[in-house]
Amino acid sequence: MNVLITSFGYLHGEAPEAHVTLDLRHHFRDPHVSPELRYMTADDRPVREAVLRTPGILPLIDATAAAVRAYQAGPSTGPVTVAVGCAGGRHRAATVARTLASVLRDESEGLRVVVADRDLSRPVVQR
Repeated sequence: MNVLITSFGYLHGEAPEAHVTLDLRHHFRDPHVSPELRYMTADDRPVREAVLRTPGILPLIDATAAAVRAYQAGPSTGPVTVAVGCAGGRHRAATVARTLASVLRDESEGLRVVVADRDLSRPVVQR
């Protein structure tokens, strides 16, 4: 594997160790606040569309892809790890992680990108 991307929710535990960590909690609207999206996940199209329409998300994904390429260009070998977190790990983090993986795969033929959704299947956090 060349790149490991882990999505997670800060409310379920600490961020996994990574070269690059994205914290989406404070700057990007949480789909959890919309009752119709609350019990859905990044597996559902309405959630993905809501997250990807959020101002700033696509430039952040592009910037993160550039950071991954910079790590890969360095003199050391080994996988690059990216952690993408939001409150519960079911909406923003998982959508951004999967979209980042898709961008990286499209840019680099033969690049192995693995996505692990640590908290996607956990129950909705009631706030």
